[in-house]
Amino acid sequence: WSIVVVHAPNAQTTASATTIAMGVAYAWIVRGSFTPGVSSVEYTRFKPTESDMKLTVDKGFFQTKEDVLDDIRASGFWPTTYISDTSPELPLHWHDGDIIGYVMEGETYLLDENSERIPLQAGDRLNIPAGAVHAEGEVTDKVVYIVTMRKCIPMMEGLMMLDPAAYPDPTHLQLDPALLAQLMPSSS
Repeated sequence: WSIVVVHAPNAQTTASATTIAMGVAYAWIVRGSFTPGVSSVEYTRFKPTESDMKLTVDKGFFQTKEDVLDDIRASGFWPTTYISDTSPELPLHWHDGDIIGYVMEGETYLLDENSERIPLQAGDRLNIPAGAVHAEGEVTDKVVYIVTMRKCIPMMEGLMMLDPAAYPDPTHLQLDPALLAQLMPSSS
């Protein structure tokens, strides 16, 4: 995970920070002495709500590839093509970054966090926020997607499946005050 901090020049200050933990952005208000070795730092964490992590499928969202490209431009996400060949149903998982997918060819289904099937076909758009538990269903014939990600990273890194059993709650991560003190620049 990474921390981005807005830092004021004096040693006792208030700063805001954003933590990207497994792709989920958290906002922080940080108060304390920003010198290495500080043992306590006050912070407040604003985490995403459960509704922020629900996947949605927009049925019949597009008619043409140009419609998809217009939507990608509007989103600012980074596109690539993904072809799902014949495969069994995937296990439930989540990703650490936001993904928007467009079904260009073929049919399958998506499982939501309750293992309920959502049919997918050409023309559908999938909105999969970071932390949304889901799985692609069985593919009996090729399915072609345009997959877009908020972050410009290698496709397979962005599509890495995180096991809900190992990481049951993407909001569970805590900021260690000692680590924060080490990462914050000294004002001296």
